[in-house]
This record gives sequence, C-alpha cells and structure tokens, in this order.
Amino acid sequence: MAMLLKGGPVAAALTEKTAALTESLVIRGITPTLAVLRVGERPEDLSYERGAMKRCAAAGVAVRSAALPEDVTQETLMETLEDLNQDEAIHGILLLRPLPERLDGEAARQALRPEKDVDGVTDGSLAGVFTGSGQGFAPCTAQAVVVLLDYYGMEMRGKRAVVVGRSLVVGRPAAMLLMERGATVTICHSGTESLPEITRGADILVAAAGCMGMVGPEHLAPGQTVIDVGIHQEPETGALRGDVCFEAAEPLVKALTPVPGGVGAVTSAILAMHTAQAAKRRL
Repeated sequence: MAMLLKGGPVAAALTEKTAALTESLVIRGITPTLAVLRVGERPEDLSYERGAMKRCAAAGVAVRSAALPEDVTQETLMETLEDLNQDEAIHGILLLRPLPERLDGEAARQALRPEKDVDGVTDGSLAGVFTGSGQGFAPCTAQAVVVLLDYYGMEMRGKRAVVVGRSLVVGRPAAMLLMERGATVTICHSGTESLPEITRGADILVAAAGCMGMVGPEHLAPGQTVIDVGIHQEPETGALRGDVCFEAAEPLVKALTPVPGGVGAVTSAILAMHTAQAAKRRL
C-alpha cells in the first residue's frame, strides 16, 4: 500500500509560518490582504474561493471578494482589475480563471501588476520561474508539488521526474521547479507517443493533464512517488477524482497524494503565504 502524502499537515505547517509573518506585519500597521476577482458563480470558482478565504483567515490574511456578474462587460472587468491594482491596501490579487469565453482573459491576465500577482499567472511571474531568478511568485499549484515532496522527505536531486501536462498553470512551471531542485525532467501530454513506457520510468510522476483517471495501471511502476494535481467531479456520483486512477495506484506505487486531501490544501496555503510575502516586499 502506498504512503499517502496528505496535504493537510503540509498546509498546517505553511499556515503557521504565514501566521507568524502576518503577525510581524500587523505590528507594523500592515494587514496582508488578498483580493479574489471572480466573474459569475461557477461551482469550481466558489469552492476555490471558500477554501482560499478559510486558509487565509487561519493565517491572519484578510480577503476581499470582488465578485462580478456573469454578464459583466470587458470594460468593467478591466476597470475593476485596475482599481485593485491601484488600491494600496491590496497586496495580492487572485484572478479566478477561466473567464467566460466572450471575455478577453489574456488581456485581464496581463493587466495584473506583477507585484500583486500572487498566483503566478503573468508573463513576468512565469519568467521568474523559468529563469530561476526568484522574481515574482510561482503558480501556487506548481509550487505545491515541490513543497509536498519536500515536506515528506522525497529527494528530487538526481531523480527522473515525468510531468504529464504542459499548461502554463501547472505542468510547465512544475517541471521548471523540479529541474531547479536537481531532477531530470520529461514533460509529456495526452498526445505523447508511448506515454505509459515513459511514465513507468519515472521516480517522480506528476499528473497534471486535466483528464480524470487518465493515468492508469499501465502508466505506473513500483517504487514511484505520484503527485496527482487533477481534481474532477464524477457526473454520476459527485465524488471527487484526480488524474490518477487511485484504486490502481495505491497498491502499486511507493507514495501517492489523495484526491481530495492532497495538493489542493497546499495550494491555498501557498496563496496565503504569497500574499503575506507580497505585503512584506512592499516594505
């Protein structure tokens, strides 16, 4: 049976550190504050917002909800974003995506001020990840992958890591962070030929393809550490599932993140941490 790499203890440890940082800032008259910019009421967005608010509250980080209606115009969206950019009481902005297709999400993404981009979505933030400069903030979910591995003592240096998924949200930045830690990284996707052969050769396998149950027993091998980034809701039962077939992986691999209860909790804890760090950098 695999060792379960649960996100709860990791998130709790991060939250404790963030709370200490927040307390030191409050003493100096600064309350780290996150603004959550949401368009409409998609269940996924509402769930993420609730999780972020809960985690931020535990860390002493204030949260301001900036909710816009589903039929908001591009002009109003950009004006709201600029107001948050200019508000000196706001230290971090979380833009919940994807936005409705009729809106220009790319324009909104690039309009974020880099110093307030606590989820690492702008080109400036991503450049910091890809160059290893340390500027800006890494995407929270990608950073959660490395933080989880660190917390549970999973060595990355010299290991073969395979990332299934090439998005700028998780896959590619996670690969860069793993490489920075000394892993030899291969990036794959749903169209990669001989994918099972490649994934079976991994010491660390990160499933971030965004496809429920895509990673099955044919992709896995004994001794692997598997980080499942995916989270999906089964239409029939409403149960939450990941990109990895948990029932096939648990008896086989060495270590595995559960879904739910794995990467998600760590992601929201990192968001709170980034907001506090952004407030500190303002000094």
